[in-house]
Amino acid sequence: MKTLLRTLLSFSFIAWLGSEVFFPVVAQVTFNSLSPDTHTAGTIVGQLIRILHGIGLVSGIVALAVLALAPAWNVYKPRAVLAPMALVVLMIAGTVYSQYGIIPAMERDRIASGGTINSTDPSNPITADFNKLHNRSLWVEETVLLLGLAAVVLIARAETTRV
Repeated sequence: MKTLLRTLLSFSFIAWLGSEVFFPVVAQVTFNSLSPDTHTAGTIVGQLIRILHGIGLVSGIVALAVLALAPAWNVYKPRAVLAPMALVVLMIAGTVYSQYGIIPAMERDRIASGGTINSTDPSNPITADFNKLHNRSLWVEETVLLLGLAAVVLIARAETTRV
């Protein structure tokens, strides 16, 4: 059972952090491949970020469940999982904020600009708001990644202080 729990925990972090690491690469390739058509590239990347967030939310719930059960099954000491659990909760909160706060607001701006944000004047308030939201989404994704890396380090530390 201990091996199963540690494996599930590892898989959840591998899936989440792996997608966070490789998402910018996929987004860049998409925009480079479709450089004349930024609207299509943005639509593709928008769908991909929704998938990334789905992976993150499922992985986060699995990680939280495993971390909650681990002390009961003598995988980790109870105090050793508190900090990783708090980081996972923050990661989930960031993902939820991005998925249900930032992305819908960016979509509203895109629609308000006539469907293609790149065709409007950059000094336009709608475009400025879209760009602000885009920068915020980048910051949130980077924060989620850093929190995940910190959680992995803390879990590795908990491995050395197992029951």
